[in-house]
Amino acid sequence: MTTVRHLDIRPSVLYVGTPVMLIGTVNPDGTPNLAPASSYWALGWMLVLGLENDGQTQRNVRERPELTVNFPPPGLWNAVEAIADTTGRVDVPPAKAARYRHVADKFAAAGLTPQAAQHVAPPRVEECALQLEARVARITDGLGDYAIVEAEVQAVHADPRIVAPGTDHIDPRLWEPTIYSFRHYFGIGGEHGHRPTSDTAGAGA
Repeated sequence: MTTVRHLDIRPSVLYVGTPVMLIGTVNPDGTPNLAPASSYWALGWMLVLGLENDGQTQRNVRERPELTVNFPPPGLWNAVEAIADTTGRVDVPPAKAARYRHVADKFAAAGLTPQAAQHVAPPRVEECALQLEARVARITDGLGDYAIVEAEVQAVHADPRIVAPGTDHIDPRLWEPTIYSFRHYFGIGGEHGHRPTSDTAGAGA
């Protein structure tokens, strides 16, 4: 057996592999805002999101506590990247001024289509096969440059092509999120196995 001698390192980010999201919110003037994010996990139907303190998205959910979470497939990584260095804030924060620019219509800049939500005001992203509508339950401050936003999902919308027929289950063999790993975009590749509790283990057999 080969002994691995690990290196002690200090990488600039710890995004070891997280899903890319496009978060829809509503601006004070009623127009939609769209922002990429990749800090996400879920407990049942509760979402936990990490949002930057100086971004328009966090401002919006504090004032209007609703959002949509849209998961783009890997083929849309260019759309995500097109708005990655933009902000909905007219007053671009000094810390972002060197790299970010204000864009009022993020949907147009990304080449994406707003789609009306059913239970919340912010729009969904039509091109995303998996979309969540949610209402903010709590925002926790004091975490450096980020706040933790907890939101309760009100509805899940899925393209029929990624749903196991006759069920409410997403078939992971048919659906592929975009994974953000150390500032690179990836698909998830082939399946290696599944948990015994999988809802779709036999769907592709």
